[in-house]
Amino acid sequence: MRRESHVRFCERAGVRLPCATHLVILCQRGSAEKALHHLRELMGKLKLTVNEEKTRICRVPDGEFDFLGYTFGRMYSPETGKARLGDRPSKETTRLVDQLNHALRGWVNYFSVGTTRKAYRVLDNYTAMRLRRWLRFKHKVWRRKGGAYPLSHLYGHFGLVRLTQLGRGPSWAKA
Repeated sequence: MRRESHVRFCERAGVRLPCATHLVILCQRGSAEKALHHLRELMGKLKLTVNEEKTRICRVPDGEFDFLGYTFGRMYSPETGKARLGDRPSKETTRLVDQLNHALRGWVNYFSVGTTRKAYRVLDNYTAMRLRRWLRFKHKVWRRKGGAYPLSHLYGHFGLVRLTQLGRGPSWAKA
C-alpha cells in the first residue's frame, strides 16, 4: 500500500500518522507548478509519495475544490448577487442531510395522527445531536467553549428539517 502525504505535525516522539491526509496548498498566481514540484521533493525526502491521481491544480475562482466537507470557490451573495470567494457544505454533507430530511418527513407523514408534539421534540433533539456528532467526527472538531455546530447552524446552514416547525404551514409534508 502506498503512503501518501501527511499534514499533521506533532512535536512528540513516537507519534504514528494516519495513512492518508488531504493537503491544500494556497499560492500566488503562476507559482502552483513550482509549489507542487517543491512538495514532491519534500515528500521524497520524507520517503512519502504524493497520490498523482488525486493531485490537481485548481485555479480559484474559476474552479472549486472540496476540503474537509466544504466546497471552496466562487459563491454569489444572495443579497447583492455579486461574486465572492467562499465556502459551502460539500455535496456529501448536503446529500446526507437530504436523505435524513426525506426519512424524517416520511416518518412524520406516517405518524401524523394524534398528539405528536412531544415525539417531534424528542426526534428533533436526537437528529440534531447525531448530525452534530457526525460533523464533529468528520471534521475532527471537538467540543469548544460555546459548542460546535449550534442548532441555528444545523437548521439554517445545513438545512436540517425541524419537525416541531413542520405542522405550522400548509402542505409542509410535500416539501
